[in-house]
Amino acid sequence: MNLNTLCGKVMDGKEVSRQEAEALVHQPLEALCEAADRIRKHFCGNRFDLCAIINAKSGKCPENCKFCAQSSHYQTGAEEYPLLPAPAIAAQAERYGEQGVLRCSMVTSGRRLTDRELDEVCRAADKIRKAGQLSVCVSVGLLDREQYRRLKDAGVTRIHNNLETSRRFFPHICTTHTFDDKIGAIRAAQEAGLTVCSGGIMGLGETPEDRIDMALTLRGLGIKSVPLNMLNPIPGTPLGQNKRLGAADMRRIAAVYRFILPDADIRLAGGRGLLPDKGKSCFISGANAAISGDMLTTAGITVEADRQMLAELGYQAVRGNGQNGSTGM
Repeated sequence: MNLNTLCGKVMDGKEVSRQEAEALVHQPLEALCEAADRIRKHFCGNRFDLCAIINAKSGKCPENCKFCAQSSHYQTGAEEYPLLPAPAIAAQAERYGEQGVLRCSMVTSGRRLTDRELDEVCRAADKIRKAGQLSVCVSVGLLDREQYRRLKDAGVTRIHNNLETSRRFFPHICTTHTFDDKIGAIRAAQEAGLTVCSGGIMGLGETPEDRIDMALTLRGLGIKSVPLNMLNPIPGTPLGQNKRLGAADMRRIAAVYRFILPDADIRLAGGRGLLPDKGKSCFISGANAAISGDMLTTAGITVEADRQMLAELGYQAVRGNGQNGSTGM
């Protein structure tokens, strides 16, 4: 394979095939990352989408995702509390806005929201929207089109719903819901007029081919915001003994995803704080977005530290691709 030829093909607007994507896995790392960064610059310039999340409801989740500290199936010591009231959620969002974050996501544990919880999340979204600082995203499980439409009417612009992994590998990670349940929820959100943020977790035990399969599924769904999480093995979960990936692994994954999803915001998410350089090398290897601040049950990287890093790399923090279908969690 000639990397320069394939890079030019992508920049000409042509899609890489599965065979070409699989060949990228074996290319020399530095050359691959340099080519991916050229594609990133061509489609995204120096735009960087910096978002933050709020753990709005924690623990006691009935789903059995093997990576998750919040599942009721495992004993992890993760904090448990019901849905926070709308004013408390809005206040946390405001603090992120004051730090320079442009998008904030409310995240709730559980398969889906109850009607009462949906009402409260809508109230929080309305408060955040009226404050005017932040775009509002939510990660609230597997809802239907009408529920997503209610969220959109309240001011939500984007839904987050990770595929987590490939269709083939998904049953090895979760059996209480299916890959098709995920796809159905994503399509319902899109039908309600919302954009979607969806990606997965690397280091679950999947193969490089599984990672490519997931990227191709995301491409088929038209996803323009793609979080790449690196598994932080949590003691008490079935994956608590998994070996962590390293910076070279994440750089290669980010680069391959840039070839497959050339105009998307490739977002480093959970696990970034475990990398020695906090993901800096990935941001010159195809990635151009990140979740800043704390994660759901683990510590993250401060917004101040991230903004300093972005300045050093020549990035500009703006709302990324997919904001109501245009370029502006």
